[in-house]
Amino acid sequence: MNRRDSLLAALVAAVWGFNFVVIDWGMGEVSPLLFVACRFVLVVFPAVLLVPRPDVPWRVLAAVGLTMSIGQFGFLYVSMAAGLPPGLAALVLQAQVVFTIVIAAVALRERPTRAQTVGVVIGATGLVVVALGRGGQVTLAALLLCLAGALSWGIGNVVSRAAKVPGGLGLTVWSAVVVPVPVLVVSLVLDGPAAVADGLGAFGWQALVSTLYTAGLASLVGYGLFNSLLARNPSAAVVPWVLLAPVVAMVSAWALLSQVPSAGEALGGLLLVVGVLVALRPRRGSAPVPVPVPAPEPVPARGAERA
Repeated sequence: MNRRDSLLAALVAAVWGFNFVVIDWGMGEVSPLLFVACRFVLVVFPAVLLVPRPDVPWRVLAAVGLTMSIGQFGFLYVSMAAGLPPGLAALVLQAQVVFTIVIAAVALRERPTRAQTVGVVIGATGLVVVALGRGGQVTLAALLLCLAGALSWGIGNVVSRAAKVPGGLGLTVWSAVVVPVPVLVVSLVLDGPAAVADGLGAFGWQALVSTLYTAGLASLVGYGLFNSLLARNPSAAVVPWVLLAPVVAMVSAWALLSQVPSAGEALGGLLLVVGVLVALRPRRGSAPVPVPVPAPEPVPARGAERA
């Protein structure tokens, strides 16, 4: 990558990482699932009128939307509402790389390389260290919810790869069409109509600004830039830049929210990042190993300790 593309990749990672703090700042009293629905309304409209639909069946778009959007962000938002801090959530969500490699090996019979196998082991060890060394205010339930979001993201990666869905902005926008209504229905069932009405009433200017940042800048602009980088450079040269996002999230949460990671969280997070980097390493003397292209960004939810 040339210097310009490297700077763009770093900018995208920074936008995606800071997105966690922006969501934490803007969530207020809006329930997490209601906020997911509001976010994806802005992802879809008006972009769906301007971006061509990928040439794939609707059932495939629905499957991608169910896993990479509803599953990933639904579990993530709820985990943040349960007390998972933004930086830790950003780190744990990178377990999607580990899950993608394992699921692809089982479902698609894609034999992992030696580097991918070592990376999976290191990354899984990091997750165990995070679980054992998490701070006292981080419950195991919140951590497992975030891992469920990472698992859903990994399943979505494999579904997309198996169906040979072209990536990019079109996939982001059109797979999001199936998101708002089901998530709103789930919110009505779990939170109750009164809580949803209260959340809409509490949706002030801070929630609006954070949603515009999340849907517009982090999702559409950020993913558009990232996709253009993938078009000009090998994926193995671009995707590792995404690992800057958790770093930005943790530093931002530390500086702005006074959320300092515990020693166990920091060590486990470091192991997870190292594992992902090892797993993304291409075979020596061959074409780069296919790697999962990340969704626009990981987005947190409400909660004092929380993206």
